[in-house]
Amino acid sequence: MGIASINPTTGVTIQVFDEISEADLEAKLAQAAETFLTYRHTSFDQRAEWMQAAATVLERNKQAYAKLMTLEMGKPLASAVAEVEKSAWVCRFYADHAEDFLADVPASTDASRSLVRYQPLGAILAVMPWNFPFWQVFRFAAPALMAGNVGLLKHASNVPQCALAIEEVFQKAGFPTGAFQTLLMGASRIADLVADDRIKAAALTGSEPAGASLASACGRQIKKTVLELGGTDPFVVMPSADLDEAIAAAATARMLNNGQSCIAAKRFLVHEAIADAFEAGLRDKFAALTVGDPMAEGVTVGPLATPSICEELEQQVNACLDQGATALIGGDVAALKATLPAEFQTGNWFPPTILTQIPPGTPADQEEFFGPVALVFRVSSLDEAIQIANSTPLGLGASGWSQAPAEQERMINELEAGAVFINSFVKSDPRLPFGGIKRSGYGRELGREGILEFVNTKTVWVK
Repeated sequence: MGIASINPTTGVTIQVFDEISEADLEAKLAQAAETFLTYRHTSFDQRAEWMQAAATVLERNKQAYAKLMTLEMGKPLASAVAEVEKSAWVCRFYADHAEDFLADVPASTDASRSLVRYQPLGAILAVMPWNFPFWQVFRFAAPALMAGNVGLLKHASNVPQCALAIEEVFQKAGFPTGAFQTLLMGASRIADLVADDRIKAAALTGSEPAGASLASACGRQIKKTVLELGGTDPFVVMPSADLDEAIAAAATARMLNNGQSCIAAKRFLVHEAIADAFEAGLRDKFAALTVGDPMAEGVTVGPLATPSICEELEQQVNACLDQGATALIGGDVAALKATLPAEFQTGNWFPPTILTQIPPGTPADQEEFFGPVALVFRVSSLDEAIQIANSTPLGLGASGWSQAPAEQERMINELEAGAVFINSFVKSDPRLPFGGIKRSGYGRELGREGILEFVNTKTVWVK
């Protein structure tokens, strides 16, 4: 079975790639293991030189890489360019800080000398998603390679050209052959892959079922995993908030990446005293969005990545509407398609949508809506907002809007999430750890914590 690159704007297949053969997979695994034996002993200065070069390759080719992302998964070109730039940032961040993060940590004991030393594990498998085809990979690869590990990438099957381009970035940067390799293969082969003794650990960003499957496969082999899974991130707005700023941030947060982001704000929990104004303002922001060809300048919302995402989202929205919710704007796929050119009719389109007056018992209570749909709930108090925010099995990020210090502290302390942003929407930053709790996963990427996930934390005691 081939790995197809399909343009989500038109639904047209661009190219089909052969899956890696068993013989070629064995060769890549052998090369990774062999490369690690020498790569682990390279100096931090040498690794940093290569990683800085990778950042330069990204920056010099950002337009080409951005177009590749937009072609394969549909994000607006401007946001794709920004993604390449952010990928370069994470490369430079770890090039600059990895040596300090992994320096020996002395300990005071009854030994002549005792310390903690951090050492690489070996070949790490990265199972990565399509929604941020470059950023998700580089936020794994930069710390993993700077720690002295080697990487193997099993990317999402709908972004094969991006996967091959990323391998090329590391080759052009001068990394040894085998330090980072792409494996074009289907998900059904992952369990056998992680059973190979040469794979020492695995990281996955993706859906809950995918995370559970990888964790189960790695668990049988007693191998570590780091999982970043879905989110139904709450966006809490209290009367003391700067309402104009909150509304602008709400629209940006929900429409990020055509609404296809794990950390996008999805449930808007708005105090009833300001709910009318918030809903009206958010509707105006959504109405001003431009849906269309993501390659075109000025387009702010492109197609969704696959037909199945559109189908699931439409089912979720229709279920809410059938049970009594109101569409403040959007919700009608046919009406949106009627405004698009003929060649786009077979693309994966969904209109920016706001649902309000959502009754209990709909998919909006527990499910992640992975697309441009905002779910607005009115609350009577901060107590109620926190209760609703925490009522789902997911806990990736949360955004709270208030100028009252006591309310801010309550949201920081009581919202169940891996990150809480006050008076800002949630975003990832190389300088800060990133990850979730509950069914949103475990472990951390980015920051110092991220580079410590795939190392042997070795106790050293010398008499």
